[in-house]
Amino acid sequence: MGRLFGTDGVRGVAISELTTEAAMLIGRAAAVTLAKNSRRKAKILIGKDTRVSCDVLESALIAGICSVGADVHTIGILPTPAVAYLTVKYGADAGIMITASHNSFEFNGIKIFSSSGYKLPDEVEEEIERLVFDAQDEMQPTGNDNLGKVIFEKNAEWDYVRYLLKYIDSDLSRMRVVIDCANGATYSCAEKFFNGIGASVVMINNKPNGININSDCGSNNPESLSKAVLNNHANIGLAFDGDGDRCLVVDEKGNVIDGDNIIALLALSMKNEEKLRSNTCVVTQMTNLGFFKWAKENGIVVSTAPKVGSGYVLERMISDNYNLGGEQSGHIVLGDLETTGDGELTGAKILEILKKSGKKMSELGKVFEPYPQILLNVGIRQEYRGVWKQIPDIVEMIDYCSDKLADDGRILVRESGTEPVIRIMAEGRNEEAIYQYANAIAKVVKNRLGET
Repeated sequence: MGRLFGTDGVRGVAISELTTEAAMLIGRAAAVTLAKNSRRKAKILIGKDTRVSCDVLESALIAGICSVGADVHTIGILPTPAVAYLTVKYGADAGIMITASHNSFEFNGIKIFSSSGYKLPDEVEEEIERLVFDAQDEMQPTGNDNLGKVIFEKNAEWDYVRYLLKYIDSDLSRMRVVIDCANGATYSCAEKFFNGIGASVVMINNKPNGININSDCGSNNPESLSKAVLNNHANIGLAFDGDGDRCLVVDEKGNVIDGDNIIALLALSMKNEEKLRSNTCVVTQMTNLGFFKWAKENGIVVSTAPKVGSGYVLERMISDNYNLGGEQSGHIVLGDLETTGDGELTGAKILEILKKSGKKMSELGKVFEPYPQILLNVGIRQEYRGVWKQIPDIVEMIDYCSDKLADDGRILVRESGTEPVIRIMAEGRNEEAIYQYANAIAKVVKNRLGET
């Protein structure tokens, strides 16, 4: 049996890797798997981001779902967290988001949520994979007398915006906010939401054309946001990614505040309000060492997820009953309010903290002193995915650099679960040393595996 799902759904280059045929089969398998216990006609919700390939992949998914007798309810272009929430609100058996998140436009992907709005358990993903690869005869079309229908949910955007509004009770008037939508899924709803909470909003990168999603903008590239904050004399800037589940912050001086500092700011605020469950937050091994030091000094317990990825953070939160977790990338989960990361909600909560503090964002944003850290991505050929750890030259260089750093830092090398790249992170007290070691590893990886 093959493997479809990575750390964040199915993902690949649209049409050539993630084909329409594959999308149709995934839609069919998802409907059969997730609606098998439904006592009524099965209902699957579909949303999408702004990539040019979304329409054709949506059509293929719809064809697969309807062919096995399930109805499709479409919500158009809305963020991933909207799909998670509306799946529950509309009583759907599953929700599907067509997106490749922070990746460039040529990529696309399929994220699937259960009827409870949470990411699918591994065993359900494995059953979908079994049907797609090994048991297509178990999901034959039902025939003309029992095909599914397609219904467009015309109130979906406002239903989602109203859901966000109910969690913000502060008066945020006179707060001047620049919002970078990454030309992605938040391009319409973000303005409605932030206007709804009283903020004075300046929108940038909110004119998607199908190919400009995440292009020199959004949480991957916040430089344009920094300039816009300065030019508009704003109190704060918020940068989302293509599907709206990530948020990074820019202070009034144009400085970028990453996910580690956002988690720290939220954790401290929630702890002071006695809302941080078990005084614990969940992070990953990529979280800056300075964060761990700060947390210990402030009586906050840190639980580290077993693997990198927001799904693993959420799993740890659910299993141990914690209500805050996230990643350096800005994917933050507020477990009392949502079932997956929501960039807009994260940003609004930071606005609340800022307004209540009476301080400037530059005074609040640097919660801890980070260790110098360098992150490098090296593209690899598809055939080396999953096997690069077996190449002696690479392993030896990683071990050598780690030994040289010793107790003064650390090196983490991992394969991305969402794209064909090796991610190299070096962190330590000596910035020059970590730069040298990270680049040495990157050079070996590139020479041995080939950059795509």
